[in-house]
Amino acid sequence: MDATVVSHETTARHVTNNLQNVPSFWELFLPLRIYDQRSRRASVMPGMNLLERKMSSERPIDMAKFDQRSAPEADLRPPPRRSIWMKIAAWFDASAEEDARLFARSGEATVGQDGAQSVVATVNAFDDRVDVLRIIPFIGVHLMCLGVFFVGWSWFAVGVGAAFYVLRMFAITGWYHRYFSHRTFKTSRWMQFIWAVIGNSSAQRDPIWWAAHHRHHHRLSDTPGDVHSPVQRGFWWSHMLWFLSRRNFPTDRRMVRDLLAFPELAFLNRFDILVPTALGFAMFYTGEAVAALWPSLGTSGMQLLIWGFFVSTVVTAHATFTINSLSHVFGRKRYVTGDESRNNVWLALLTLGEGWHNNHHHYPNTVRQGFRWWEIDITFYGLWIMSKLGLIWDLKPVPAEVIGRDLVETPSAVGFVSR
Repeated sequence: MDATVVSHETTARHVTNNLQNVPSFWELFLPLRIYDQRSRRASVMPGMNLLERKMSSERPIDMAKFDQRSAPEADLRPPPRRSIWMKIAAWFDASAEEDARLFARSGEATVGQDGAQSVVATVNAFDDRVDVLRIIPFIGVHLMCLGVFFVGWSWFAVGVGAAFYVLRMFAITGWYHRYFSHRTFKTSRWMQFIWAVIGNSSAQRDPIWWAAHHRHHHRLSDTPGDVHSPVQRGFWWSHMLWFLSRRNFPTDRRMVRDLLAFPELAFLNRFDILVPTALGFAMFYTGEAVAALWPSLGTSGMQLLIWGFFVSTVVTAHATFTINSLSHVFGRKRYVTGDESRNNVWLALLTLGEGWHNNHHHYPNTVRQGFRWWEIDITFYGLWIMSKLGLIWDLKPVPAEVIGRDLVETPSAVGFVSR
């Protein structure tokens, strides 16, 4: 039996209900008549791209046909030119930069004669250059950290920054990664949304975008189609240049159909700058209130903004990025996984347990990443406590047979983690 491409089927009504009901940034300035016509009959509006026409159709989308475009049509067309104002609009509304041709077509899932799923990598010619105008907010967050030289420091401000580092790192590792990306436990819709908001406050985009790219990474780990492999593209690309490129800015919704069922998550996906901005203002005004009520703490609005938000956000971000850039290079390989994922105790401590990356790639369908009792996994400890409180449930364990399977006979290492 010939290999057949696994297609993802969806309907325009499902996608429209969760994404298109929210007006984009520039649509707020359109005459009501034009916006209303576009909402109801977008397929007749000129200048719409292929994805917009399909999403606006009342008929089900034939995603198999949509996905199986020829390589020249899908991959070799240059990205459309965007005006300066549209790039600025993308700071506030991520849909301003979305386009069907920008989806990262790096591979197709196939089912072979033996029934096993494999991935056939395809070449794409999208523009990987950094769009400097669009990433000005990212640059600005880093530059604001220089404010520490002007506002000084206090134990209160540094302590708040450290606390928000732990809180938001837990939101990324426990929820963006182990929940939204891998579904390794269950929870209520309210708890899901609360932790989506906390994770979003870290300025690492929203859980839908995050999970889409992470699931893509697991499909193509360390192959030419991997969006952030240090083996393929080096340190700086895998650390941060990959998400600063225009090609990886959009959300590949084919990878996250389960998450698109929640309109509140789709809202965060579209307006992912709102929560971090709100947290910044909250830090400033909290600092002003503390300075007025408890002046002995020696803080101020600007000081708490710099340490509690900007410094904490930058440190949280780059600590998270090390899992992409370093955990496929430094550490020990306990399992044969078909990629260069490694276990690294130092990264595990820095990221609350994410450093046991070779374990994770060996068996990603578990809430634990530290398989052995001595492998410190703070995120798992926190999730275990939440399960005892009834906030989450059905935590997926590590099957006993998985731990001793596919072991490397002689662990290869550049690091300090024992087998």
